[in-house]
Amino acid sequence: MSRVGKMPVVIPAGVDVKVNGHEVTVKGPKGTLTQVFHPDMTIEKEGNQVIVKRPSDLKKHKALHGLTRTLINNMIIGVTQGYEKRLEINGVGYRAQKQGKKLILNLGFSHPVEIEEPAGITIDVPAQNQIIVKGIDKQLVGQVAAVIRSKRPPEPYKGKGIKYVDEVIIRKEGKTGAKK
Repeated sequence: MSRVGKMPVVIPAGVDVKVNGHEVTVKGPKGTLTQVFHPDMTIEKEGNQVIVKRPSDLKKHKALHGLTRTLINNMIIGVTQGYEKRLEINGVGYRAQKQGKKLILNLGFSHPVEIEEPAGITIDVPAQNQIIVKGIDKQLVGQVAAVIRSKRPPEPYKGKGIKYVDEVIIRKEGKTGAKK
């Protein structure tokens, strides 16, 4: 049995979970999330728990078992606490600012880079070199943060670019020595 998949997902107070076949809807204080899961998995709500069962011990079913349980758990965490990713901008003249629903980045290009804030995501800019992406959908928060980072990924020589706050950039040494 999958160690992750066999654990029941506990539904906290204030969260409403509806299971309709393979579609799960989670409603909480921060919003509502709906997701359709693989038809092979059996999802049942028993009391204040959600239990995921698999039909057989095939490798595919074992993988889907843990995945389905984790996705349901992430939905419940999202509607209660929410998710956030923090990004940091390093570089001379590199800065971020917010104009309405747009994030405007000055990243050393000849033009500012504009990123539209998608539905369900909030982008905060507490300082010129900090960006915080918040939302209830873990996948969407990670995707938006990755798109922002991809506009100028950190380079290994000076460390300039956009990086996650907890990311470690392995630095390289530049050219050394003089010709004889």
